[in-house]
Amino acid sequence: MDLSVIIVTYNTRQLLAECLASVYAETTGVEYEVIVVDNNSSDGSREMLERDAPQVKKIFNTENRGFAAANNQAFSIASGKYVLLLNSDTKILKNAIGKSVEFMQKHPEASILGCRLLNADGTLQRSCRSFPSVWNLFSESFFLYKMFPRTELFGSYYMTHFSHDAVRQVDVVMGAFMMIHREVFERVGLLDESYFMYTEETDFCYRAAVQGFHAYFIPSAEVIHYGGGSIESSEKHVAQLHSTQVFYLRKHFTGFRKYAAIGLKLTGVALRVPVYALAWAFTLDSLWLEKSRWYAKALGKAFYSKNH
Repeated sequence: MDLSVIIVTYNTRQLLAECLASVYAETTGVEYEVIVVDNNSSDGSREMLERDAPQVKKIFNTENRGFAAANNQAFSIASGKYVLLLNSDTKILKNAIGKSVEFMQKHPEASILGCRLLNADGTLQRSCRSFPSVWNLFSESFFLYKMFPRTELFGSYYMTHFSHDAVRQVDVVMGAFMMIHREVFERVGLLDESYFMYTEETDFCYRAAVQGFHAYFIPSAEVIHYGGGSIESSEKHVAQLHSTQVFYLRKHFTGFRKYAAIGLKLTGVALRVPVYALAWAFTLDSLWLEKSRWYAKALGKAFYSKNH
């Protein structure tokens, strides 16, 4: 078996159905299996899978175990040489999966692979990151990456200086489409289940890099990523994202770097509360006021939470 495609879903029935249809319609030249883990959806996802997807291997959880834990469940029964972590809110285009497998077969130095992600309107969605550092966190916290996005000095965290039009080695690829050689799991271990959702791919790529594995990005494979399919609210998304990033810093940073990095992360979250409130005052756009409230709540969760 060349590849095991793992899809974790939670209340994304329609998106999941479209994702599966695109996998089967747009994947050629690869011997693959599809494994879907349903995290106790209540929207009819299970019934749809049992009725419409007999060829899919299925794991039905009785609770929402989160992204990392559910992927680990699927890996335990996966038989592919490569494993693709694929979000349920994606749509495969023009044999993106086959192109990715072919690249990994031809380039054994690529142990982890990401592709070109697109928004629903076809515009670029940045899918690469650099590992968090004190400087990157400083640039993020004080909006420098927004003010100078085309410079590597300030834009390296989100790689806003990279046009995503060339093959290159990167630190992190997004978990929406993340192809991994089985050997990486065997040597590095599975995803850290302390991350319920978000930042687990950064953690995994970092642990892999420490073991000498390399992540690559290729532009030739394209996938639409609608985003937020399993998120109940933007407020929860903001809180979850920043609390898991703080957990990552606590886990991997030591000494002065650890306290500086966490301080900058919390400063960045706190700074957005008044900045977004001021944006509302000038524009009267209620979304800015909502964002200010989200970040106020996220600050407390990030400060007190030790994991997620």
